[in-house]
Amino acid sequence: MRIDGIRTLSGPNIYSHNPVLVMRLYLEDLVEKESYEIPGFIDRLLSLLPGMREHHCSLGRPGGFTERLREGTCFGHVVEHVALELTEHAGAPSFHGKTREAGEPGCYIVAVEYRAEEGTRFLLQTAVELVEALVRGEGFPLEERLEQARSIIARTELGPSTRAIVEAAGRRGIPWIRMNGDSLVQLGYGKYRRFIQAAMSDKTPGIAIEIAADKELTKNILSRSSIPVPRGVIAASAAEAVEAFRDLGLPVVVKPLNGCQGRGVSLNLTSESEVAEAFKIAREFSRDVLVEELFEGRNYRVLVVDGSVVAASERLPANVTGDGSHTIAQLIEIANRDPRRGDGHEKPLTRIKVDSIMRAYLKKRGLSLDDVPPEGEAVCLREGVNLSTGGTAIDVTDLIHPEVARTCERASRIIGLDICGVDLVLKDISEPLSRGGVIEVNAAPGLRMHHFPDGGQARDAGAAIVEMLYPGGSPSRIPLVSVTGTNGKTTVTRMIAHVIGETGRTVGMTTTDGIYIGKERICKGDTTGPHSARSILSDPAVEVAVLETARGGIARRGLGYDWSDISVLTNIQPDHIGQDGIESIDDLVYIKSLVAERVREGGTLILNADDERLARLMDEPRMNRLKRNVVYFSLRENHLSIRKHIASGGVAYFARGGWIMEALGRKEYHIARVANIPATLGGTAEFNVANALAAIAACRAYGISKEQIAIHMKSFAIGGDNPGRINLYRVGGGLVMVDYGHNADAIKSICRTAARWRDRRITGVVAVPGDRDDLIIEQAGRAAAAGFHRVIIKEDSDLRGRARGEVPALLLKAIKDEAPERKASIISDEAEALRTAIMEMSEHEVVVVFYENLERVMKVLEEFDAVSIQAIEAPVMEVSIAQV
Repeated sequence: MRIDGIRTLSGPNIYSHNPVLVMRLYLEDLVEKESYEIPGFIDRLLSLLPGMREHHCSLGRPGGFTERLREGTCFGHVVEHVALELTEHAGAPSFHGKTREAGEPGCYIVAVEYRAEEGTRFLLQTAVELVEALVRGEGFPLEERLEQARSIIARTELGPSTRAIVEAAGRRGIPWIRMNGDSLVQLGYGKYRRFIQAAMSDKTPGIAIEIAADKELTKNILSRSSIPVPRGVIAASAAEAVEAFRDLGLPVVVKPLNGCQGRGVSLNLTSESEVAEAFKIAREFSRDVLVEELFEGRNYRVLVVDGSVVAASERLPANVTGDGSHTIAQLIEIANRDPRRGDGHEKPLTRIKVDSIMRAYLKKRGLSLDDVPPEGEAVCLREGVNLSTGGTAIDVTDLIHPEVARTCERASRIIGLDICGVDLVLKDISEPLSRGGVIEVNAAPGLRMHHFPDGGQARDAGAAIVEMLYPGGSPSRIPLVSVTGTNGKTTVTRMIAHVIGETGRTVGMTTTDGIYIGKERICKGDTTGPHSARSILSDPAVEVAVLETARGGIARRGLGYDWSDISVLTNIQPDHIGQDGIESIDDLVYIKSLVAERVREGGTLILNADDERLARLMDEPRMNRLKRNVVYFSLRENHLSIRKHIASGGVAYFARGGWIMEALGRKEYHIARVANIPATLGGTAEFNVANALAAIAACRAYGISKEQIAIHMKSFAIGGDNPGRINLYRVGGGLVMVDYGHNADAIKSICRTAARWRDRRITGVVAVPGDRDDLIIEQAGRAAAAGFHRVIIKEDSDLRGRARGEVPALLLKAIKDEAPERKASIISDEAEALRTAIMEMSEHEVVVVFYENLERVMKVLEEFDAVSIQAIEAPVMEVSIAQV
């Protein structure tokens, strides 16, 4: 087998509403084989991975996959289930996968959900190698690979503090996006966006972090505010450390000035030689070393969030209990096998570390790692209590004395940290503060000791941080409108953004020509995928998101958001057949309807009733899992679906008597005159009447008044506000229309519009992208032949896998087959094709150019002193092209 890439779909997608990895897999030698045809394969597989006997598969019951194996299934499907089983063994279980043919012989798409992206990616590759080995009857180093996967997961996944926060956010419905390979996470969308990184927020002051990192400065500041702290001296050499020890008296602590997680800390030092040795250890972690008096008592960590104590733990040093037969080193090894312990912070506990500090501590107590402690004897392994060195913690939140709590809250407030870990050494946290005090204040304190205490009650510290960021259920999302379909989605997106923007909101918009924040285009290009959506949702200036959401992005990368408030499906027409495994229009419906599925509960889904597939979309069970408001629009007021919907109390929009109407059950309202909306070209551009209906429905669902909509739709200019979509220019005695149509339906729509202009000869300058199926290209050619008097065929500069001249030849043949008498020629260069059409233009003729590169087209129009206009200046009548 051969892997041809693995890609990440991090948002809702066509395989799952959860993040998935999608592997493109060529079966090669196994393409004609099924599982039962390889002697011994099934038994070898189930022997190595017995848990697979419980896989349900499509049969929906335990053992279902085993039945499929014995009946015979393709090896792509086997790889899927092996990968899912391996995620369970690696500690990041995934339970859903899907395998389907990829549209070419012997190639399959294997999609599996993931909790740990990089680890699951490695396991997908491992699954292929494992299956191949079993097919050949060879051994496979399963445990070695699983250990590698666990290491990858530990190294690349969110740490426990960040995980605690994002899980708390998820429980409140707050969206989150991981921003890097570490722990930086975005919470919320647009104006409500916040950042967290471990237990730090975007409001944690940088200067407070700097103060907390300097332990001596922290103590000085706290001491000035009458908070008890140990005395200390900064030493730059071992001699200075010893001198500090003499001044402070014994016992002392030696630690890095800017250390963290207990690294390089030596406690309870009582001799000059111990201090000198401890200085060397601390110097490995910091240029300056702190020698500090030792507070004697029990060690506590108190978590303060937004000025209030939310959790407290007593921290205990790493220890083992003797059994009379194993050495201390062996007991440590046994303790580290506990599945709760990991190498870093990915597990509730950290493996006990054997280092120079531990050896020195044991030596001080007259012990070594080779000693065998008696049965039942507890052996403390170090004085440091940090979880990162193998320590444990017991929750004492309910025991903390109010005076101690107020001291911790003051310490946090004085240093300036919104999320603060206060370390104390006290006789007892339940007693008033008398002896001991604050030994450290920490920015980005670890949360796992509070979420996973070794004793006592777990505390949801992550939820406290989320409550600080979004108090009292305050919003985390901006209104989000998503628009998809085959034709019209760009215009509808721009109309919606224009109307909402005119009400004073800052709108973030993605379209086929760029990303916009307000009126400013911040990025140029086809920006209709998930990356562009996230650009909008990550900008705190954005108050409303209006996202054009195209098929390519959905199919290849999923959605760039989790839920929309309003979604519009304009229409679904034959296009993109032959791309991304799309074989039929039903495939297109399935892909684009993901936008409909991801309308939130209580949100609004707007569907084109004139498209029979969309009119029937709500008959699909998957569309009714959540209760949404469904709104239909139609050019026909008597459309059966509209009538039924209105009769049942639903909301619909339709055209009647030159007006766009709103129906709320039996009540009807006039919204706007069609002729007052420039994009409709006086009502002759029916497709833009439909687009206006869709946009108005969305704006009403957003909450804009009928009166405001009428005003703002009237100000939507067909040139400035909708570049590249039926833009009109006067050139000499004729007109040029610039549009982006690139399929048969778009060409037909323009031709139907042109047929209503009396005494106008129409020339079409057409092309079709090369990645379309031959049938789609031929349909576009036939539509051009039927709708234009003359056709000039150009060729896109991006051939998209075709040979040069191949697409123009297909178009020309289709035109001649449809209308042998139609004048048609090929001028491959887009600019030259338009230039020729203009130079040969007759009086009152309209040249329609379907562009690939708008800038090149505009430069040609500038050559001919083209003037932008808003309407066709000619009488209008209902005629066919044959009558013109």
